[in-house]
Amino acid sequence: MLPLLLALSLVELGSGLVLGSFEDELLRRPSLLVLVPVTIGTAGNLGSILAARLSTAVHLGTVTFSPEDDTLVGNAVATAGLAVSVFPVVGLGAWALTELTVGATLAPTRVVLVAACSGAVLAVLAIAVTLLTTYAAYRLGLDPDDVVIPVVTNTCDVLGVLVLFGVVLVVL
Repeated sequence: MLPLLLALSLVELGSGLVLGSFEDELLRRPSLLVLVPVTIGTAGNLGSILAARLSTAVHLGTVTFSPEDDTLVGNAVATAGLAVSVFPVVGLGAWALTELTVGATLAPTRVVLVAACSGAVLAVLAIAVTLLTTYAAYRLGLDPDDVVIPVVTNTCDVLGVLVLFGVVLVVL
């Protein structure tokens, strides 16, 4: 696990550098600044929930990693549904918090749109990373409980930053 954790630490460092490059944009639009940790955390949580469910299914022998597998597809769809329903609320909360504290510089519809689009993209990416990592752990004979969640949360941190700022560049 040590080499994996070292590699993930370097990936996190890259995420911090990307975040630092958008500092001026974040300071100009505080609603986006509020969205950063919440988006990253929520994406990681969604991936972790899916990882835990799939790890349990692997241990129980109830998952086959086939596209027709009801356990696999059902959990992936539930994760996507959760993301689509949670991220707009996160966006509205970020806007409201910013409005109450410093005065919002963006319309609530813009912040909700950024959060919803980011969440939808992150859900797809978190599902893909979780499925691939769980399958790789299974094939390599590793315990998915030990491997998948650290990989998913670190990867979702990086993807969260990249996707959020990608969506900001497209939407705003």
